[in-house]
Amino acid sequence: MTFTDLNINTPLHNALNDLGFTTPTPIQAEAFNVVASGKDMVGIAQTGTGKTFAYMLPILKNLKFSTQENPRVLILVPTRELVVQVVDEIEKLSKYINNRVLGVYGGTNINTQKQAIAEGIDILVATPGRLYDLALSRVLQLKSIQKLVIDEVDVMLDLGFRHQLINIFDILPQRRQNIMFSATMTQDVDELINDFFKSPERVSIAVSGTPLENISQTRYIVPNFYTKVNLLVHLLNDTETFNKVLVFVAYKKMADRLFEKLDEIFHEELCVIHSNKTQNYRLRSIEQFRTGENRILIATDVMARGLDIDNVSHVINFDTPDYPENYMHRIGRTGRAERKGEALVFTTEKEQEAIENIEDLMQMEIPMLSIPDAVEISTELIEEERPQIKERNNPTKRGDDDTLGPAFHEKSEKNSKENLGGSYKFKIAKKYKKPKTRGDKNYNKRNKRK
Repeated sequence: MTFTDLNINTPLHNALNDLGFTTPTPIQAEAFNVVASGKDMVGIAQTGTGKTFAYMLPILKNLKFSTQENPRVLILVPTRELVVQVVDEIEKLSKYINNRVLGVYGGTNINTQKQAIAEGIDILVATPGRLYDLALSRVLQLKSIQKLVIDEVDVMLDLGFRHQLINIFDILPQRRQNIMFSATMTQDVDELINDFFKSPERVSIAVSGTPLENISQTRYIVPNFYTKVNLLVHLLNDTETFNKVLVFVAYKKMADRLFEKLDEIFHEELCVIHSNKTQNYRLRSIEQFRTGENRILIATDVMARGLDIDNVSHVINFDTPDYPENYMHRIGRTGRAERKGEALVFTTEKEQEAIENIEDLMQMEIPMLSIPDAVEISTELIEEERPQIKERNNPTKRGDDDTLGPAFHEKSEKNSKENLGGSYKFKIAKKYKKPKTRGDKNYNKRNKRK
């Protein structure tokens, strides 16, 4: 099948020719007619399979020219970097089409985005938080939305966007087409579909957890962090083989710690992204890695989810991910567009259960390699790796028997008063001759005369 078989119009065909694309990926071929028909759709496909074009080709084919100011297509993505990437992809496809595309996300001046919205847009790409802020400000009107696309929905739910998504659904028109793409089908995703979609058609290209055939996987058993660093440095010194390397770590503190160690050796070749970095820093790091200015990019799961970076030669899992699905998303950064890719994973003894879960999901064993003789096995441990010492007979620590008990003295007269409950007001009224009602001001005078 070619794009000609999908019956796309000439402007889209010319744009695809300029990009050098002639054959649609499986998800693009399967999703085209479903999206074009106007039905609700749920697409399950791994990262790197062309999901953005899968929903944008049929949408752009049927999107007629309009001068109205309010957007007609809304695309929700989980991260700022994905907003930038999706807008770029849409602009490539829209080279010969007259439409207006805008991306909005947090961390930047909202007033600038309000001005851009006021000028009129056809397609809006947004993160949920910033979209909701703009909608509440009344500058952004969502009454004309005809198509809602939620991309990487499993990531959104992982990041805690469920309530924001529900709030957005409430302010969107009831009559709209819902299109959802996810790399994994979880219980949370299924509940969202059941609550808000109308008899959606499901298009599933690859079973969740199926390893991509063009990605070669290997693993190392490594005792600790510093040995991992030594092994990573040894591999990265082979600049010809490891020419564009994405290194995944478990969390932000680990990303900074690894960056500090590698920066001493690969200073000019290294960059890092995680959510504590500023927006400009993150975008600059991604662009430098994309263009080849930096050879090595250290990233956390959330920041690199869904990023489309060409020609990544290796994905190195410096930490073994706790969730097997995250491993699939990580290795999906290499071997894209039918190219060959390589994925490596470093596993400590504590991470052994995690690697077994990954192999169970994929229903295959990852081939194991021995640590090269040139790599020094370190005995130094970081804080998280040191055993927790329990001091049983430390005389300076108070034991359970020595803990202070309850106070032994009698309560003061003030604190031992009886709780009179509802009868208290009657006793006070009797003592001070309070009026029976607020209006009976002469009550006390009459009682005195008596």
